[in-house]
Amino acid sequence: MADTDCLFCKLVAGDVPSEEVVSTSGTYAFRDINPGAPTHVLVVPRRHIESAATLTPGDAETLAEMIGTAQEVARTEGIAESGYRLVFNVGDDALNSVPHLHLHVLGGKQLGWPPG
Repeated sequence: MADTDCLFCKLVAGDVPSEEVVSTSGTYAFRDINPGAPTHVLVVPRRHIESAATLTPGDAETLAEMIGTAQEVARTEGIAESGYRLVFNVGDDALNSVPHLHLHVLGGKQLGWPPG
């Protein structure tokens, strides 16, 4: 179910343009418009889920599909062997600006720690 006010729901629906990387029946992966690494792709569920904080055991299949999509992104982007980071941001202090669950796939360079 989509949230008509949600930017990522609009992206999934094709109402807002994005650069698709991988698409599955339950997920959509697209390039971040403000990349933090040479490869920076967002993986979102097609169904609106507000954040990782609102996930329930009933969302396990969706979460597993998101991870599988992230792995496919890493393969197609050529970063699966060199390494990549998967990140869920939750809430204002994590700078989560879109209230739709999304998984960042970051790679293409050695990533520092702590992130940022």
